[in-house]
Amino acid sequence: MAFYDPNAEDQMAARAYLVTAEQFSDIAAQEMYREPGKNIDLAKVLSTGRAVMGPGRYETLVCPGYLDGHPVLTFTAPWSMGDVEWNAPDARYLRHLGSGLKEAHGWPSERIGKYLATRPGAAGHWTAESVADLLHGGVSGGQTGGQTEQP
Repeated sequence: MAFYDPNAEDQMAARAYLVTAEQFSDIAAQEMYREPGKNIDLAKVLSTGRAVMGPGRYETLVCPGYLDGHPVLTFTAPWSMGDVEWNAPDARYLRHLGSGLKEAHGWPSERIGKYLATRPGAAGHWTAESVADLLHGGVSGGQTGGQTEQP
Protein backbone atom coordinates (compact mmCIF):
# COMPACT_ATOMS: atom_id res chain seq x y z
CA MET A 1 0.00 0.00 0.00
CA ALA A 2 1.03 3.54 -0.58
CA PHE A 3 -0.42 6.67 0.95
CA TYR A 4 -0.20 10.32 0.01
CA ASP A 5 0.86 12.69 2.78
CA PRO A 6 -0.10 16.22 1.72
CA ASN A 7 2.11 17.66 4.47
CA ALA A 8 5.29 15.92 3.31
CA GLU A 9 7.97 18.29 2.08
CA ASP A 10 9.17 15.96 -0.68
CA GLN A 11 7.65 15.82 -4.15
CA MET A 12 5.89 12.75 -5.50
CA ALA A 13 5.42 11.57 -9.05
CA ALA A 14 1.75 11.07 -9.83
CA ARG A 15 -0.68 10.22 -12.57
CA ALA A 16 -4.06 11.87 -13.01
CA TYR A 17 -7.21 10.68 -14.71
CA LEU A 18 -10.06 12.96 -15.69
CA VAL A 19 -13.17 11.41 -14.14
CA THR A 20 -16.59 12.71 -13.18
CA ALA A 21 -17.56 13.37 -9.57
CA GLU A 22 -19.76 10.26 -9.77
CA GLN A 23 -16.87 8.12 -10.99
CA PHE A 24 -14.59 9.47 -8.27
CA SER A 25 -17.28 8.71 -5.67
CA ASP A 26 -17.57 5.15 -6.94
CA ILE A 27 -13.78 4.56 -6.85
CA ALA A 28 -13.48 6.11 -3.39
CA ALA A 29 -16.41 4.04 -2.05
CA GLN A 30 -14.76 0.84 -3.22
CA GLU A 31 -11.43 1.79 -1.58
CA MET A 32 -13.29 2.71 1.63
CA TYR A 33 -15.11 -0.65 1.62
CA ARG A 34 -18.44 1.13 1.22
CA GLU A 35 -21.33 0.39 -1.08
CA PRO A 36 -20.75 2.17 -4.39
CA GLY A 37 -23.51 4.18 -6.05
CA LYS A 38 -23.81 7.04 -3.58
CA ASN A 39 -22.18 10.35 -4.51
CA ILE A 40 -19.71 11.80 -2.03
CA ASP A 41 -20.24 15.42 -1.01
CA LEU A 42 -17.05 17.04 -2.29
CA ALA A 43 -17.84 20.55 -1.01
CA LYS A 44 -15.56 20.37 2.05
CA VAL A 45 -12.53 18.87 0.28
CA LEU A 46 -12.87 21.39 -2.53
CA SER A 47 -13.16 24.36 -0.15
CA THR A 48 -10.58 23.34 2.50
CA GLY A 49 -8.35 20.85 0.68
CA ARG A 50 -9.21 18.00 3.08
CA ALA A 51 -12.24 16.03 4.25
CA VAL A 52 -12.12 13.10 6.67
CA MET A 53 -14.82 10.57 5.81
CA GLY A 54 -13.79 8.06 8.48
CA PRO A 55 -10.82 6.74 10.50
CA GLY A 56 -9.61 4.07 8.08
CA ARG A 57 -7.05 4.05 5.35
CA TYR A 58 -8.19 5.74 2.16
CA GLU A 59 -11.02 7.55 4.04
CA THR A 60 -9.47 11.01 3.91
CA LEU A 61 -10.08 13.04 0.77
CA VAL A 62 -7.40 15.52 -0.31
CA CYS A 63 -7.36 18.22 -2.98
CA PRO A 64 -3.71 19.30 -3.38
CA GLY A 65 -4.51 21.73 -6.20
CA TYR A 66 -5.82 22.09 -9.74
CA LEU A 67 -4.62 20.79 -13.08
CA ASP A 68 -5.89 22.36 -16.29
CA GLY A 69 -8.74 23.94 -14.31
CA HIS A 70 -9.87 20.65 -12.76
CA PRO A 71 -9.49 19.84 -9.06
CA VAL A 72 -6.96 17.11 -8.34
CA LEU A 73 -8.59 14.75 -5.86
CA THR A 74 -7.25 11.69 -4.11
CA PHE A 75 -7.92 9.70 -0.99
CA THR A 76 -5.42 8.66 1.62
CA ALA A 77 -5.04 7.77 5.28
CA PRO A 78 -5.73 10.32 8.03
CA TRP A 79 -2.29 9.82 9.55
CA SER A 80 1.00 11.40 8.46
CA MET A 81 4.17 9.70 7.22
CA GLY A 82 5.86 10.02 10.61
CA ASP A 83 3.03 8.21 12.40
CA VAL A 84 3.61 4.77 10.88
CA GLU A 85 6.30 2.12 10.69
CA TRP A 86 7.49 1.60 7.13
CA ASN A 87 7.60 -1.76 5.38
CA ALA A 88 9.98 -2.38 2.52
CA PRO A 89 8.16 -3.00 -0.77
CA ASP A 90 8.68 -6.36 -2.41
CA ALA A 91 9.95 -6.83 -5.94
CA ARG A 92 6.50 -7.29 -7.46
CA TYR A 93 5.26 -3.99 -6.04
CA LEU A 94 8.36 -2.13 -7.23
CA ARG A 95 7.87 -3.59 -10.71
CA HIS A 96 4.25 -2.43 -10.63
CA LEU A 97 5.22 1.11 -9.57
CA GLY A 98 8.08 1.17 -12.05
CA SER A 99 5.88 0.17 -14.97
CA GLY A 100 3.43 2.94 -14.06
CA LEU A 101 6.21 5.55 -13.90
CA LYS A 102 7.56 4.39 -17.25
CA GLU A 103 4.13 4.43 -18.89
CA ALA A 104 2.96 7.74 -17.40
CA HIS A 105 6.19 9.73 -17.49
CA GLY A 106 8.42 7.89 -19.97
CA TRP A 107 11.20 7.60 -17.41
CA PRO A 108 14.03 5.16 -18.14
CA SER A 109 14.67 2.35 -15.64
CA GLU A 110 17.69 4.12 -14.15
CA ARG A 111 15.67 7.23 -13.27
CA ILE A 112 12.86 5.09 -11.89
CA GLY A 113 15.40 3.17 -9.79
CA LYS A 114 16.84 6.39 -8.36
CA TYR A 115 13.38 7.69 -7.57
CA LEU A 116 11.90 4.54 -6.01
CA ALA A 117 15.03 3.73 -3.98
CA THR A 118 14.67 7.07 -2.16
CA ARG A 119 11.00 6.65 -1.25
CA PRO A 120 10.05 5.90 2.37
CA GLY A 121 9.98 2.16 2.93
CA ALA A 122 12.29 1.39 0.02
CA ALA A 123 15.12 3.65 1.22
CA GLY A 124 17.71 1.54 3.01
CA HIS A 125 16.29 -1.69 1.59
CA TRP A 126 16.65 -1.11 -2.15
CA THR A 127 19.38 0.65 -4.12
CA ALA A 128 18.81 2.56 -7.33
CA GLU A 129 20.80 -0.13 -9.14
CA SER A 130 18.84 -3.04 -7.67
CA VAL A 131 15.52 -1.41 -8.62
CA ALA A 132 16.74 -0.63 -12.16
CA ASP A 133 17.99 -4.22 -12.49
CA LEU A 134 14.61 -5.46 -11.35
CA LEU A 135 12.89 -3.34 -13.98
CA HIS A 136 15.23 -4.71 -16.66
CA GLY A 137 14.01 -8.22 -15.74
CA GLY A 138 16.82 -9.08 -13.35
CA VAL A 139 16.48 -11.01 -10.12
CA SER A 140 16.86 -8.85 -7.04
CA GLY A 141 16.13 -9.08 -3.36
CA GLY A 142 16.95 -5.52 -2.43
CA GLN A 143 19.99 -3.96 -0.86
CA THR A 144 19.74 -5.68 2.50
CA GLY A 145 18.95 -9.17 1.29
CA GLY A 146 15.38 -10.29 1.57
CA GLN A 147 13.64 -12.79 -0.62
CA THR A 148 14.79 -13.23 -4.17
CA GLU A 149 11.99 -13.35 -6.70
CA GLN A 150 11.92 -14.36 -10.32
CA PRO A 151 10.43 -11.81 -12.72
